[in-house]
Amino acid sequence: MVTTAPCGTWPSPIDARLVAAHDGRPEYLGVVGEEVWWTEPRPEEGGRRALVRRGPEGTEESVLPPPWNVRSRVIEYGGQPWAGARDAHGGTLLVFVHFADQRLYAYAPDGGGEPRPLTPLSAVGGGLRWVDPVVLPGRGEVWCVLEEFTGEGPSDVRRVLAAVPLDGSAADDRAAVRELTDDRHRFVTGPRLSPDGRRVAWLAWDHPRMPWEGTEVLLAEVAGDGTFTGARAVAGGPEESVAQVEWAADGTLLYASDAAGWWQLHRLDPEAADGGAAAGTPLHPVCGEEFGGPLWKVGLRWFLPLEGGTIATLHGHGANALGILDPVTGELVDAVGPWTEWAPSLAVHGSRVIGIAASPRSSYEIVELDTVTGRARVIAARHTDALDPAYYPEPQARTFTGPDGRDIHAHVYPPHSPTHAAPEGEAAPFVVWAHGGPTGHAPLVLDLEIAYFTSRGIGVAEVNYGGSTGYGREYRERLRGQWGVVDVEDCAAVAEALAAEGTADRSRLAIRGGSAGGWTTAASLATTGLYACGTISYPVLDLTNWASGETHDFESRYLESLVGPIDEVPDRYRDRSPLHHAGRITAPFLLLQGLDDVICPPAQAERFVARTAEYGIPHAYLTFEGEGHGFRREDTIVRAVEAELALYAQTFGIERTDVPPLELHK
Repeated sequence: MVTTAPCGTWPSPIDARLVAAHDGRPEYLGVVGEEVWWTEPRPEEGGRRALVRRGPEGTEESVLPPPWNVRSRVIEYGGQPWAGARDAHGGTLLVFVHFADQRLYAYAPDGGGEPRPLTPLSAVGGGLRWVDPVVLPGRGEVWCVLEEFTGEGPSDVRRVLAAVPLDGSAADDRAAVRELTDDRHRFVTGPRLSPDGRRVAWLAWDHPRMPWEGTEVLLAEVAGDGTFTGARAVAGGPEESVAQVEWAADGTLLYASDAAGWWQLHRLDPEAADGGAAAGTPLHPVCGEEFGGPLWKVGLRWFLPLEGGTIATLHGHGANALGILDPVTGELVDAVGPWTEWAPSLAVHGSRVIGIAASPRSSYEIVELDTVTGRARVIAARHTDALDPAYYPEPQARTFTGPDGRDIHAHVYPPHSPTHAAPEGEAAPFVVWAHGGPTGHAPLVLDLEIAYFTSRGIGVAEVNYGGSTGYGREYRERLRGQWGVVDVEDCAAVAEALAAEGTADRSRLAIRGGSAGGWTTAASLATTGLYACGTISYPVLDLTNWASGETHDFESRYLESLVGPIDEVPDRYRDRSPLHHAGRITAPFLLLQGLDDVICPPAQAERFVARTAEYGIPHAYLTFEGEGHGFRREDTIVRAVEAELALYAQTFGIERTDVPPLELHK
């Protein structure tokens, strides 16, 4: 029997602790021998990332006990933190980065003993950090990206490719680390060694570009002593983003370039590129789909070559499917199954492809595709329904019309419950979700945090505003010079449309977001007058200081494309910043901040809170020790989710007893 009750008052079995337990997803797949390895979150263990392996017989085990935390801090967002190989005796040799000290460790998981450090500590700035390793037992080395701080400032840093001895001789000796490249480029990805071992390729880019704006494919020869010689750019450029590079079995280079406006797969013969850059050949030259994405983390993989010459690749428009591409015929055949979104983390073993996939009815799980039989099946991290799936939301992928008639892509999650329904004619309260990045994307997958609200009668609209990825370069460049304008307008256009059609209650609209989404939320509260309240998490709030040494190196010049060069448009930095328009905010807000955040530091939030307090704006400011940019710990997630619901209940006049009340200060 379905009970009629006002939206927002419905009971739900989805509590905040259940949301926290299912926060995060598997990442960084790899194959070692016959085993599949990956990292996965442990919110209940202080938010650490565990390394897990699955044996050929299907058993799963965590490789390292707490407090080992397999996670890199290179460019602060990290990347591929581990690699494995078979040693000369057939045993497994594991190399990984431990988050607490950022040292590289070696470990023999089947031989007993403890992990042993391979790299030294450094007292300079952020120290020494490592990412995207490649284990080469035959050379007695692991090749990877080294990020080395040279001073105390966040941009006092250099990055090179380096070789670390596997014998541990560099554990206390920085001089024993062999640098494979110079530091002429500000950013690099890990090395990709050719099948014959004669050449190596990697990606590089420099300030002020971000990797989705312009990168280069670098190619070098590998000498007998393991040094790199003749490094040169063979693809990419300042206005061309190459998201990934790999070697095919025949010794040609495969890479994903957006030279034609969409990330597409290309092939390049390195012999033809010996004199420098050469034109690559598109392998599936059909615009309108992406075969790559934004390189927020070092070592993401959207494609990998398979035996026989075919290529496993993610592709799509607004979503990622897994397909097998025949580069000779151009034929692309997708895997069959219920999954509608694949994460950029692939591994291959023989004729098998392993990926991480989800759908609106299932969380991310590890899926294996047998390319011989065409059969796809879940092999690990299997989704299990923690409650009756009838409580899951029923999302709608929609396209709205924004200013100037532009398309705005969004996912709308109306209130949904198997036991309760709204009174006839009642429009629901709705929360607009602005994703981070802002060069990012909100996937259409099961998220229990969304279900937490929709099952209580509060709708959610995730907006892939102009600047989002998945829709081609032109769509994501709508935000060039327009951050704080286009994103705000697009979120408002979706909210207004939902209200106009009667789906959302215009008087009960809210907005929320984290990181860049926190910026959009604060800017929206300061400029639109549309929202009754907002939840701002670890945000950018003060552009001038953020661009003047208050953030990390990776994004320190990001605003030059999002806003404009600060020396040319200094007034724009002030005029766009919510900090300087706090007096225009009339709606109450909740501000959530990790105290260890070096990307959007607490200083930004503290200045904003102090400024809004001058105007008597109702607000709550919650801080969390031990949390950085994004929340990982169970207790933090529980407190944040419950506080957000309490804000909406209080603002919208909804009586709820299942969350602690939120005290708002003026």
